Amino acid sequence: MKKMIIAPGLMLMSVLACAGPGQPATAAAQDMGEVRWTVDADAGKGGAPKLRLAHAKSSSDLSLDDALAAKRPEFDGARAALGGTGPVRFSVRHESGVLDCSGDLTRAFDGKGICSFTPDAGFERALAARGLVPEKRDEIFAMLIVDATIELADGLTAEGVKPEDSDDLIAAAALDVTPEYVRGFKDSSLALSDVDDAVAFRALGVSGDYVRDLNVAGFSKLSAEDVTAMKALGVTGDYLRDLAAAGYDDLTAEDAIGMKAMGVTGAYATAMNGRAETGR
Repeated sequence: MKKMIIAPGLMLMSVLACAGPGQPATAAAQDMGEVRWTVDADAGKGGAPKLRLAHAKSSSDLSLDDALAAKRPEFDGARAALGGTGPVRFSVRHESGVLDCSGDLTRAFDGKGICSFTPDAGFERALAARGLVPEKRDEIFAMLIVDATIELADGLTAEGVKPEDSDDLIAAAALDVTPEYVRGFKDSSLALSDVDDAVAFRALGVSGDYVRDLNVAGFSKLSAEDVTAMKALGVTGDYLRDLAAAGYDDLTAEDAIGMKAMGVTGAYATAMNGRAETGR
């Protein structure tokens, strides 16, 4: 990826494993190493149980709540198994591969153990056919964690924001950059054409409605960089309309961004423009 803006609090799996001397440089041939799991009864969102999967120096937390059950049914077996006590085994079967785990629970949703991950050969072939094969096996494990799928890769490609490598696909999945999200910009002045821009927009909370509101406020020719800066600084359609009402109705995107960065408000612009008119 050329760039990435990550929303606060989002855990994106780091790719840390690397091939040792003499190992083939293919994802399937590398030994990813051990994955450890822990579960905490009430550390997830809204007090739900939290499952942490950790590999090397990276980890990812999953709240075992109804939202996860609705979106990631492959974790249903883990949720059920972790609700017991004593020795426990569970598997997570995803398009990318299978995570087999075992360990012990001192009580419901309180315990730890280890997992092994086996990538799916068909999934790896499908990635290779699309130019998305990762260099390291743990990138495929990251795809399981964030739910990166071939359907997502193809859907984004069809919408004109083709993932160029495995990092692009992982970032898009982690931030929920979907084909539907990309289509939301189609009738604005800015049709997304780069997956990096789509990821950055999603991380900042940019929507098609946001861009359309800027368009209605008179800014119909905006670049992705313009929109990124505007959203990051809190420039809204209402802000632009306030400036126009204050007499600043011929601003460029750079002008508006600069004024917002300097803390110029609509009221301040009105007062300053009024003083300028009075002094003439």
